[in-house]
Amino acid sequence: MVEYSYELKVPKNRVAVIIGKEGSIKKDIEESTKTKLNIDSKEGDVFVSGEDALGLYTAREMIKAIGRGFNPDIAKLLLKTDYIFEVVDVSEYVGKSKEAMLRLKGRVIGKEGKSRRLIEELTNCNISVFGKTISIIGLPESAADARQAVESLLRGSTHANVYKWLEKRRRELKRRAILEM
Repeated sequence: MVEYSYELKVPKNRVAVIIGKEGSIKKDIEESTKTKLNIDSKEGDVFVSGEDALGLYTAREMIKAIGRGFNPDIAKLLLKTDYIFEVVDVSEYVGKSKEAMLRLKGRVIGKEGKSRRLIEELTNCNISVFGKTISIIGLPESAADARQAVESLLRGSTHANVYKWLEKRRRELKRRAILEM
């Protein structure tokens, strides 16, 4: 048997979330992906090892998702074979300015979280805005739409245009689903 391993760096303030109460989340990830996790909570290093390549990949994606601000229950969606995890790096749209970074993240979140919530509803995806990233968990086509919406907002499109586009996409997908029946 070949043993594979990954080393991941997660923000120190997310390590406790990966471990969970009395190690419950860590144990859950290990059992559901047939992997072993070693966590260095001082440095934020997570070592994932195991013999099942797919389980390793899934564990890695779940840990990255939790590290990017997702609740472990949402990260568990990645156990389903058809769910994916995507990360948009906000710094690619602003450079080094902290104010610009905050402004762009604010555009995606919206007033009282309205924009983020609307994108989540229109795409059936989960979105997390954390640090310099905006992450998405969802089905591939939906996640691609959510990513496109987020990137459009980061590039300065109006919220109204982004929502209109998402509503049109949702109608297309529904129409396609009906035709495929």
